[in-house]
Amino acid sequence: MIETERLTLLPLTYEHLVSYYNNDGSLEILLNINRTIRTISEALKEALDETILPNVADVNKNYLFSTLWSVIVKKENKMIGDICFVGEPNENGEIEIGYGTYEEFRKKGYMTEAVGGMIVWAQKQNAISSITASTEKKNTASFLVLEKNHFKKVGETETLFHWRLKIN
Repeated sequence: MIETERLTLLPLTYEHLVSYYNNDGSLEILLNINRTIRTISEALKEALDETILPNVADVNKNYLFSTLWSVIVKKENKMIGDICFVGEPNENGEIEIGYGTYEEFRKKGYMTEAVGGMIVWAQKQNAISSITASTEKKNTASFLVLEKNHFKKVGETETLFHWRLKIN
């Protein structure tokens, strides 16, 4: 668990992820938090099915690098978004981060704070030398989160910006 000024970032176990996927309020009951209205995109459902759930179930992997971390705002005791690393660090010590804020909680600085919390956590892990991310060029809010956390743009494609933050 990671604590920031306004947030708790909680890594979800396999059981939590199944409840998250079901999106029926059972996760909030397990975590003893207030219910949040959220939708799970088809892309996230596919990631849960194909990579996240299998990797979290794999006892040979550190699940903290594969699971979703629920971003919970302390004041309301509600989930306001999700953040994750996309697998364990590669041979160069690079790790990719992804995140999303539920619509009603956007434009409050929560995800900037959550990414900052994950950076502090990552700095304490020996195997990580940098964090990477990709954002859609049209998603200004997403790349502002990275810029506010001192990521540097290191490349782009037709539709994406690529970012890196050296941490160790």
